Amino acid sequence: MKNKILITSALPYANGPLHFGHIAGAYLPGDVYARFQRLMQNDVLYVCGSDEYGIAITISAEKAGRTPQEHVNIFHEVNKDFFQKLNMSFDNYSRTTWEGHPPLVHQYFTDLLNNGYIEEKVTEQLYSEADRRFLADRYVVGTCPKCGFASARGDECPQCGASYEATDLINPRSKLSDAPLVLKPTKHWFLLLDKFKDKLLGWLETKNWKPNVVNFIKSYIEDLRPRAITRDMTWGVSIPLPDAGEKVLYVWFDAPIGYISASVEWALKEGSPDLWKSYWCDPQTKLVHFLGKDNIPFHAAIFPAMTMGQNQPYKLVDELPANEFFNLEGRQFSKSDGWYIDLEDFFKNYSTDQIRYTIAANAPETSDSEFTWKDFQTRCNTELLGKYGNLVNRVLVFARNNCAGRVPSLQDLQPIDEDFLKSIKQLVREAAICYETFKVRRASQIIMELAQLGNVYFDAKKPWKDAKDPDTKHSMETTIACCLECLKALALISQPIIPESADKVWKMLGYVSQLEHGNWPQIVETPIPAHQHLKDPSILFKKVEDEQISLELTKLKEMSKKAELPQTKSIPDYAPLKEMVDIEDVRKLDLRVGVIKSAKNLPKSKKLLLVEVDLGFEVRTVIAGISQHYQPENLMGKKVIIVANLKPATLMGHTSHGMLLAASEGDHLELISVEEILPGAQVS
Repeated sequence: MKNKILITSALPYANGPLHFGHIAGAYLPGDVYARFQRLMQNDVLYVCGSDEYGIAITISAEKAGRTPQEHVNIFHEVNKDFFQKLNMSFDNYSRTTWEGHPPLVHQYFTDLLNNGYIEEKVTEQLYSEADRRFLADRYVVGTCPKCGFASARGDECPQCGASYEATDLINPRSKLSDAPLVLKPTKHWFLLLDKFKDKLLGWLETKNWKPNVVNFIKSYIEDLRPRAITRDMTWGVSIPLPDAGEKVLYVWFDAPIGYISASVEWALKEGSPDLWKSYWCDPQTKLVHFLGKDNIPFHAAIFPAMTMGQNQPYKLVDELPANEFFNLEGRQFSKSDGWYIDLEDFFKNYSTDQIRYTIAANAPETSDSEFTWKDFQTRCNTELLGKYGNLVNRVLVFARNNCAGRVPSLQDLQPIDEDFLKSIKQLVREAAICYETFKVRRASQIIMELAQLGNVYFDAKKPWKDAKDPDTKHSMETTIACCLECLKALALISQPIIPESADKVWKMLGYVSQLEHGNWPQIVETPIPAHQHLKDPSILFKKVEDEQISLELTKLKEMSKKAELPQTKSIPDYAPLKEMVDIEDVRKLDLRVGVIKSAKNLPKSKKLLLVEVDLGFEVRTVIAGISQHYQPENLMGKKVIIVANLKPATLMGHTSHGMLLAASEGDHLELISVEEILPGAQVS
């Protein structure tokens, strides 16, 4: 009987691009688990989506001159594209601005309110006169009331780990403007989390989670108190009450319900609107949340409490394999500090399976871990290429040249062959246990142990010697048949981590089906059919050269130094004025306001971007030499000025219908932009 397994990965916040640090915690482990469970023939639903509400979105949108919806539209697509490049196997990638999301949030709120778990209160909240708004806790800094740390956040102290309300801070100030804050009365609705304390602790006792998760959440639950679930703003899910005014539900309340709405959307796409209930409302379903350790409170206490307090028979989480942090070269990933990996360049130079394997091999399962470029090179060259790729290539080349490109019969096994096949099955069993118990790092080690086992066996049997003598040819064929069984097992156990490479090996073995649709137990027990035609081997992995790594490290240091530079600028060396022109010459130029709808790098060019600009009355394609100054994802939604009556020009096979106006100072270039003027307006 198939087990029903519901898998979620924490909803990424649509306020900027993701990085590999995020992938290691909530996403790659979830994808690996989902792929494994599908191979085990279980009934899997794997959902994720963009978290698109909250004050952080509104502030970033304001700075960028966009509406909140325009802002989240950009990063929803950016992150969705990133997940596609990483070969994530979500059954549905949704978003919290989807129209089906608010009704489910309203259902939660209404049930909790009617059941006595939500209370309306007028309280004094922190208000910034300078920013003209009430500030949520993440935009408040001050002195920790517990340990005295001077730069504590509004909800938690990074020094002592204490949780509190923003109003508990000493000398609170705005994170946006550094202005002091005052208390002003405002009405809000509070979730009475303290009422769930005993129920949560009893429920937690039934869980066999990782010690780091259990220890953290026990202390968190002990200190539960009523928490405001509404905010003074307009961007968010509305409050289903007539007297709510300009307030919305706080993002931490609505976001986890996004797992349910993503499932609802999936069911609608499948043409069976109630199908999602067979997962969320079936007590036999196994619900697994994948997340980073910073999201433990929401998934192990707050969302379960919310679910306990409403009326629908929704599942509570069964497994919570929260991971620690994944860093870069000894430091946290940070785009503002210039300490990150340019993802666009990465996928130009390296493969998806190379990064998936490297992250898996360094998975931060019990403690923080890190990505280093030297380790990446070692994983790619010594392990993927030297062990895995080498075994695949040498066995298949030998079989092509000495077995007529077909699978020999598996018969007349000697003790060395039998021991080899037994060892293969033992490693496959161990890999299955690792995947089932969320030990991705150990699973990656087993993959390489199996590849090494195959290489040692091949060298020990020396089939090239047996191939020379007709009397020993039979022994050679047995060796190759055993080696091919090893490749089959290697493809199988590596599919969850490096799916593209594993499927290539599977196809080289002569199978026509997709490995991802295979049956793990059946594949293990069924030998490759004798005489099955083998495909010619192909290159699985490219060598990562020393020069590449040196360039990456240099690039990282340069980005970091650039971020550290003071913002003061020297007096520029002004260019001389050009010759005088008549007013009529200026009037010949038709300058229009346009909004950038898309931007991408022009292949084979280091400077040019292909930009689509909406002028209101039409969309223009413009080739702009600005790729060294702007990332494509940062241009979308930007209002620029375009020379609209410039004669078309062809550059690298593409026609440009206009020119973007920009200002330059030395090596620095900025597009000239506007904020309030609508697209299509003339510039005079």
